[in-house]
Amino acid sequence: MIAEPQAPAAVLPFERGWWQSLKQVGRLEQVALAGLLALTLVAIFAPLLAPYDPLLRVESAFQPPSWAHPFGTDEIGRDLLSRVIYGIRLTWLPSLGVIGIGIIIGSTLGLIAGASDGWVDGVLQRLTDLFLVLPSTLIALAVVAALGRGLFNTLVAISIFWWPWYSRIVRGEIKAIAAQSHVEAARLAGVSRWRLFTRYLLPGAIPAVLVTATLDVANIILVLSLFSFLGLGAPAPAPELGAMTARTLDSLTAFWWLPVLPALVIFLLALTANLAGDGLRDVLKSV
Repeated sequence: MIAEPQAPAAVLPFERGWWQSLKQVGRLEQVALAGLLALTLVAIFAPLLAPYDPLLRVESAFQPPSWAHPFGTDEIGRDLLSRVIYGIRLTWLPSLGVIGIGIIIGSTLGLIAGASDGWVDGVLQRLTDLFLVLPSTLIALAVVAALGRGLFNTLVAISIFWWPWYSRIVRGEIKAIAAQSHVEAARLAGVSRWRLFTRYLLPGAIPAVLVTATLDVANIILVLSLFSFLGLGAPAPAPELGAMTARTLDSLTAFWWLPVLPALVIFLLALTANLAGDGLRDVLKSV
């Protein structure tokens, strides 16, 4: 009986040696990775971190930034800092949700396509290509308009079109891994298809998926903010960053903090995610 060969270990950022590799990446990327963790904690613990209820009036309207209200108050008198903290929650966590759905669907189809030959691979590839060439943002806008405004409908519409990139990446990685000698030896040793998938093929695609997902968060943030800006996100008075910016644009010259500070937070969210993706890619390359 032929002994089962050992599969090369997948290089993951939480395995041995990742801390040493993290020290070798740029200082800016290190700060971004720490910021990524901090943003996740802010989103999770927003009710504990926000100094006031984001939906209640706490002061007179249009108060400029001060020690009592670092981001000032809005047109109703609500604390803008509290609304921005909750806005991070309504942007960051849904972005991770869309990424998670895209990874699950795309990785599953990419794994099947990469491990298959013939018509199965061909059909899945044509399906992926179809979704890639569609004007996804416009169709997602139409889907939200048809289903009605709301964060859940927005997430559904975006998730429908976000998986093909992960399917393409996973398929390419699986094809490359499947051609390696240890995988062929595993086939000859009689390894089951399920074990071949889970032990030999999928782990090798995880690093590429992690890097892509981290870089992709910035795109999701901008798309969600666009939907919110257009009024297709959670209905008012939900503290969405894009909606807060859109509703107060006409106050830019008189009350600059109302549109500028939420828009600045959107920019910082996207920038942090992008730099963190670069840092994670460098970490994975050096471990």
